[in-house]
Amino acid sequence: MSLIGGVRPEDLLPILVIILILFIIAFADVILLFLPSTAIPSPEEYTYVSASNPDEPEPLPSLGDSPEVALSIVVPAYEEVARLQPMITSTLDHMRSLKPHRSFEIIIVDDGSRDETSKLALKLSISHARTGTKDEIRVVRLLTNRGKGGAVKHGFMHARGERILFVDADDATRFEDLEALWSKMDEQEREHEGDSPVIAIGSRAHLVNSEAVVKRSKLRNFLMKGFHTILRVLGVGHIGDTQCGFKLFNRAAARLVFPPLHLPTWIFDVELLMIAQALDIPVLEIPVHWKEIPGSKLNVAKASFGMLRDLLIMRANYMLGRWTPYDFQKD
Repeated sequence: MSLIGGVRPEDLLPILVIILILFIIAFADVILLFLPSTAIPSPEEYTYVSASNPDEPEPLPSLGDSPEVALSIVVPAYEEVARLQPMITSTLDHMRSLKPHRSFEIIIVDDGSRDETSKLALKLSISHARTGTKDEIRVVRLLTNRGKGGAVKHGFMHARGERILFVDADDATRFEDLEALWSKMDEQEREHEGDSPVIAIGSRAHLVNSEAVVKRSKLRNFLMKGFHTILRVLGVGHIGDTQCGFKLFNRAAARLVFPPLHLPTWIFDVELLMIAQALDIPVLEIPVHWKEIPGSKLNVAKASFGMLRDLLIMRANYMLGRWTPYDFQKD
């Protein structure tokens, strides 16, 4: 029998088994240690205020209910006093210019802000209210900060629209580009008769060499390239831009992909797209206009560590079968 460094191969086997067991234990400990925290929702978080009920919160509807408006627009907002008003104004300008009119609601989900975000949102709801229409700005306040993914999920789980869009509060994406997503979704639904799930996402992939991206810091661009490399490993590298905050879901798709969503952090888009891929839901990627908006709260170094941690958690839990695309996570 040949020797390896003076040791017989059969003598190495127990050592390798012990190392493997220790690795598995360490890996499991890391996954358990960094599992996303799940806040227990307060009854108050299942209510909203608006221009029609500014002082008396009303119960939120459920995604399982029949739709009541053509479009729900979900806006996650964490301390967005400085940027919320321009975004709401541009959204309303577009929606009210459409002919024929498309009924809509805007759901502003205040993600545990410590500033006056909720008060400003309600003020905007009252100042922009119009009688004789279902159009409405609803304000939902989460008592604790859940993260962008948690806020978006909460808004979707209580939306009334036949289609539901989530859009960032910074007004970085031109809202008129909604029509490109809407048109592509119309085409997809016509091809597949019936209530088939469809997702249309805005993409900035075509801007990769544009001035807006080139002017970003070298560190930010380096991390962006590294992030896309990881996405290819995870199996969603076919999506050019997973993180654009401008994604449209028809109600059938929303009912399938949001209940299983686990990650509450800013990387939640990747999990949504992985769930959609597992369920064979078509994802249409459409170029949109985009501009860099100052005031981002993203700490690049901290976010990079969080990204790697969350991607590891997500991949491991799906591989181990602890998470599946068929889970129902109540919100």
